[in-house]
Amino acid sequence: MADVPNDAPEHCPGTSSDQAGKSSACQGCPNQNMCASGAAKAPDPAIEEIRQKLTSVKHKILVLSGKGGVGKSTFSAHLSHALASDDSKEVALLDVDICGPSIPKIMGLEGEQVHQSGSGWSPVYVEDNLAVMSIGFLLSSPDDAVIWRGPKKNGMIKQFLRDVDWGEVDYLIVDTPPGTSDEHLSIVQYLSSAGIDGAVIITTPQEVSLQDVRKEIRFCKKVKIPIIGVIENMSGFVCPKCKNTSQIFPPTTGGAQRMCEELNLPLLGRVPLDPRIGKSCDEGRSFLTEVPDSPAAVAYQNIVQKIRDYCSSHSTPDNPC
Repeated sequence: MADVPNDAPEHCPGTSSDQAGKSSACQGCPNQNMCASGAAKAPDPAIEEIRQKLTSVKHKILVLSGKGGVGKSTFSAHLSHALASDDSKEVALLDVDICGPSIPKIMGLEGEQVHQSGSGWSPVYVEDNLAVMSIGFLLSSPDDAVIWRGPKKNGMIKQFLRDVDWGEVDYLIVDTPPGTSDEHLSIVQYLSSAGIDGAVIITTPQEVSLQDVRKEIRFCKKVKIPIIGVIENMSGFVCPKCKNTSQIFPPTTGGAQRMCEELNLPLLGRVPLDPRIGKSCDEGRSFLTEVPDSPAAVAYQNIVQKIRDYCSSHSTPDNPC
């Protein structure tokens, strides 16, 4: 949980729990007296620090799924590229998949390093108006494993939000890991004052993916994150020669369309399978600029325009899009 101190024992109930400082797991913990007194239940001061830090960020969008392997990081990267294609917009991509950071590879930034200055960590730039931050930049090798418990992962996310010098940014895209646990709770907690415009939820057509996505949707509703919409990725394969469509992952229960109708959510679009997407990601290039007329690239562009429209409709005089 996000309210577990870094030096807490393994079964810490959390500082906000009624059992804080009182359970058997608290015995010997250096924080026991403070937790028992109730002082630890005060809001994390980092929340206000992050709010102030991110006042220069106009729109904050989470990319979620609930299930791994559905193309969340691929979509986050392409969304960032598409938004940054407008030279008048500043875009930032934050990778909070602490144990599986794939954004450096997808964005063609493997081997790059983060530098510190008086104003904080400097992100790595793909283009002049597209900045990226990932724990992958802090590892000595892409093959290094990050073997951390929740509190340490939460601390890293706090540092990313509080200490990175993003500057003036129009869109901050947050690529999250699968699930609904530590990293997601941390993001929601730390951005609670700064505000989250909404979440884009990625799924594939088959029911085994939709089951986990429904959990992610319930998570969003429980923590009061607006849902911008759902994207069905790998939605059929369009043969580049004959143009016929094959269902590689059959939507046996109606796919994302049926789920969105049942849950009253917008379906932002369907992105078909295209082997060139995987190839461009492996080579760190933008698929959208390489084959802009392909069915997948057209689907991406239509989805991105809907996200732009959503952000425009949620702008205020103090926070224009």
